Amino acid sequence: MEISTSTWMMIAFVIALLLSIWKMYPFLVNRTLEDDDTGEDSHEALVEHMHRVLQELENTPTVKELHEKMINHEKFDRERFWRFNENKLRQLLNIHFTKYEHLNSIEDVHKELKSRD
Repeated sequence: MEISTSTWMMIAFVIALLLSIWKMYPFLVNRTLEDDDTGEDSHEALVEHMHRVLQELENTPTVKELHEKMINHEKFDRERFWRFNENKLRQLLNIHFTKYEHLNSIEDVHKELKSRD
C-alpha cells in the first residue's frame, strides 16, 4: 500500500497541530484570575463602592467626576480594579440602569441614595 505525498502532508499537519495544542494547553486561562474584575462579585463590589461614594457627595457628579472620586477614595482596591476606567464605569452604570429601570441617570441614583439616609 502506497501513501501519496498529500496524505503524508496531512498526517504531518495533524501531528504538528496536536503537538502544538498539547504544548500550548498550560498557557490557556482555565480558571479565574485573582485580579479578574469581570465577574459578578467584582461588579457588585464596584456598585457598592459607587453607592458609597455617591452617598458621601452633596452634589450629583458627572461620569468623569464620579470616576475620579471613586479611584481616589480610600476604600478603592487599586490592585483588584487596576483596569477600572471611565468606559468601565459607563458600562457599570448602563448595567445598573438596566437592572433598575426606574433609574436613568447618575442624578437618579444619587437622589435615591440620599433619600435612604
